[in-house]
Amino acid sequence: MKEEILSRIQKKFPLVPKPFKVIADELGMSEEEVLSILQEEKKKNIIRQTSAIFDTKRLGYKSSLVAFKIPAEKISAAVKIINSHPGISHNYERNHEFNIWFTLAVAPDSQLGLEKTLEILSKLTEAEDYIMLPTLKLFKINVKLNTTGKDEKKEKVKKVVHTDIDLTPLHHQVIRKAQYNIEMVSEPFKAIIDDLGIDYDKFFSILAELQAAGVMRRFASILNHRKAGFNANAMVVWDVDEGEKGEAIGEAAAAFSAVSHCYLRPKYENWPYNLFTMVHGKTTEETNGIIAEMEKEIDSKTHMPLYSSREFKKVRIEYFTPAFKEWEDQHIS
Repeated sequence: MKEEILSRIQKKFPLVPKPFKVIADELGMSEEEVLSILQEEKKKNIIRQTSAIFDTKRLGYKSSLVAFKIPAEKISAAVKIINSHPGISHNYERNHEFNIWFTLAVAPDSQLGLEKTLEILSKLTEAEDYIMLPTLKLFKINVKLNTTGKDEKKEKVKKVVHTDIDLTPLHHQVIRKAQYNIEMVSEPFKAIIDDLGIDYDKFFSILAELQAAGVMRRFASILNHRKAGFNANAMVVWDVDEGEKGEAIGEAAAAFSAVSHCYLRPKYENWPYNLFTMVHGKTTEETNGIIAEMEKEIDSKTHMPLYSSREFKKVRIEYFTPAFKEWEDQHIS
């Protein structure tokens, strides 16, 4: 039952006053049993976070994947510098000469912008080279680990059309509250609505508005991959044709259930790969097997799996906080 519960909270978390009661009823359990299991999984750090997952760009932030080339003896100091920026959500060492890979976001009111921020970070870290890899086309972003072993190998990736929205002060207040981890208790949203002075109907209607507008991608639990037994996660990069053919290739890659992220990014003279897929497996053999299956369906000139050797940072960005301005104020001179 534990695996079923973990699968359920990753896919579609019930946005109701008592979400764990809904899950319990679906699985023929008591709410107390479900909460006990989830509290234990949280204590073991198998559940990393349960919260709203917001779209950085729809909130007005600019972001990019970045790869730095850092000499081995300078990695430790460089990582501390990179991780000090509040817009760094993920940072890994990977098996390539471009060895430090991180995602960087800057706030809507950033005075520096992405390019200048990267210039500063590259100088501070003494990076020998770096490449900036912004998203040109998003095919999929949906982390759902197959905890039950029952998920199909392929899934249909829906194309979502977003509605327009003008964010009000109340929308911003809800975003600030909903971005943080909820407690595994019977009414996990009660503290939020009490703080905001609104009722459940208003709170859930605002979340629905944010999701319809693409500002909130979904509300879900994210598991700690390694703690959950998924020890072989590879960023597989492919050299594919761009244009209409590249679009079809990206959609084919995104259809694999083991792929959580799929993007088209730019190529450079020193970086020929433009399709990026994150592939998750419990073992290297399993992950390599999935990549081999993908290779049969992806028309690419070449591809390369980049396994992470070390995880330096994996957090959610805290939106609309003063930390971004404080970092820029320290480095703007």
